Order: sequence, then C-alpha cells, then structure tokens
Amino acid sequence: MNALRYLTVSIDRAPDEVYGFVGDPRNLPKWAAGLGAEIRPAGDHWEVVTADGRVGLRFAPRNDFGVADHWVTLADDREVYVPMRVMPNGIGSEVMLGLFRQPDMDDAAFERDAGLMQADLRTLKALLEKR
Repeated sequence: MNALRYLTVSIDRAPDEVYGFVGDPRNLPKWAAGLGAEIRPAGDHWEVVTADGRVGLRFAPRNDFGVADHWVTLADDREVYVPMRVMPNGIGSEVMLGLFRQPDMDDAAFERDAGLMQADLRTLKALLEKR
C-alpha cells in the first residue's frame, strides 16, 4: 500500500464554477504547472508534453458529485491515479487532491511533489478568485 497525502485549498467561488473549471482538461495548463503548457485531445484521452516527455491523461466522466479524478500515464507507461474532489463549503468550495507516494519515491521526492501540487492548488485558487 502506498502512502497518501491529501492536499486542500479553499476557494471563494461556487462549487459548480470550480468544478466546471477543473473538470475541463483544457484548463489544466493554466493551474497545474507540472503538466506542461499545452494539452490536446488524443482519441479517448488527452496528451501533454512535459519536461519528462509526453504523458497521457484520462479524466473521470463529468458528474454531479464534484469528482474530478484523473489518471496520468507517464512516459514509461506507468499510470498514476490522482483523486480529486470539489466540495461545497457554504457559498464557496473546498478542493481536495490526493497524492499517492509512488514505489520509487524517497521521502524528499514525495515532499517535493506534495509542495508542487500544493502550489498548483494555490494557483488554482488565485486564478478562480480573480475571475
């Protein structure tokens, strides 16, 4: 079993607006720095060119529950599951993202990835709250 860390951010926007934004793969490069600057459809999934090569992305189907899970297929064909939820909190939203420690990650790499993903969530917050 892999260690799991939950990362969260509160966003002062309605949950349907937040979910609409994070649920659209075309918006990912605007807030998730590690997933490249350009995303394009590739059949039944999406592709992004990153510093580590081309990666594939699949997203959970749109739903009424705020589930924005996605699966990242790395250049070496390993697939990484990223659970993500947008939850109502009054008139605002809570965004929760799960980071699983990968088998080849040492403590420093896991902490680095957690920091990068938390920074992505802060970017998401800043982007959506200025709209």
